[in-house]
Amino acid sequence: MAVGETRFPAMPVIEGLRLGTAMAGIKKPGRRDLVVIEIPEGAKVAGSFTLNAFCAAPVTVAKQHLAECQARGEGARLLVINTGNANAGTGETGLRDARTTCAELARLAGVPAESVLPFSTGVIGEPLPMERLLVGLPQALESLSCDGVAWQQAGEGILTTDTRAKGASVTLEMGERTVTINGISKGSGMIKPNMATMLAFVATDANIEQPLLDTLLRETVDRSFNCISVDGDTSTNDACMLIATGRGAAVASDEQVAIFRNGLQRVMTELAQAIVRDGEGATKFVTLQVQEAATREEALDVAFTVAHSPLVKTALFASDANWGRILAAVGRAPLHDFDVGRVTIDLGDVRLVEQGGRAAGYTEEDGSRVMGEEEIVIRIALGRGDEGATVWTTDLSHDYVSINADYRS
Repeated sequence: MAVGETRFPAMPVIEGLRLGTAMAGIKKPGRRDLVVIEIPEGAKVAGSFTLNAFCAAPVTVAKQHLAECQARGEGARLLVINTGNANAGTGETGLRDARTTCAELARLAGVPAESVLPFSTGVIGEPLPMERLLVGLPQALESLSCDGVAWQQAGEGILTTDTRAKGASVTLEMGERTVTINGISKGSGMIKPNMATMLAFVATDANIEQPLLDTLLRETVDRSFNCISVDGDTSTNDACMLIATGRGAAVASDEQVAIFRNGLQRVMTELAQAIVRDGEGATKFVTLQVQEAATREEALDVAFTVAHSPLVKTALFASDANWGRILAAVGRAPLHDFDVGRVTIDLGDVRLVEQGGRAAGYTEEDGSRVMGEEEIVIRIALGRGDEGATVWTTDLSHDYVSINADYRS
């Protein structure tokens, strides 16, 4: 069972943005599996995509279409997301199907095909059931709405092995006006940067110029979705989209940018952590804080080495205070001139390691007490500098194996 049960939040209206869903039966009947997001004319759109070399057909097409829109100084007008089938590892057929989906939705909505961005998630290597998908498009358009129910239904419509919809929202004071940021995400397994199988769609009514929007997306993704890991597998389909409708307050001055960046980071981090909390078979939510590193990249190397260790993750699942597994993972991180005598490792409020070995005051009873908790913080100080990084991960349980062994059945 996933840890840290959370409720889908109330979502304010983002003026000009509408969401619609359909039950197209792409993999299973009777569930929302097709989502359309309608973006108003004049909005700005930024995207961050997976670095997997076998990126899915919709990722290729979405990147191409987004670049074409931006080259004309325009934003995308529609996003279309299907679950149940990743349309990845499908070659030219997959590219044709992604483009056909865009063309048909564009025809129905009366917009250019290149202003439609496709996204898919689900099983890799199988062709899209195009007949069912295309029949679902007008249904999704007919259900377009801007209210909080539409946001929640869209959040449900992008899920695969997730156990619940994931959403986050903030409203910011921007002088005499306010700015709203809403977001939904999906992800539960195959989670590791770059990017985090995850999708995220975040929208704001703020008026932001394209270069700044691109920068803010990159910065906030790097400290949220690129700082989580469930199983160390980077998906073929990952994407995070940021939409600014421009109907609200302008974000331009240094003060406005700082306020907006903090709010956007809150939304991105909440969505990213929700993916970890819903990790496949997860029973523990683990925060890895690496401090006193020479560089942020070095801190991330250490954090992810520990986060990806099967021995550490299974010890966490067993609530086994086998601290030697954490020490060994830190020791094999790709650091040069590593002085282990300067390293300290803390498990919650318990000091595990100092001066190259077990801390003098450590007891197995204290270690077991912390390992038995549902939320665990591991702090690693390297004694090499002033930089740091935080990564969020899970344990590795029997249920993770069962979920992924049975995924296609």
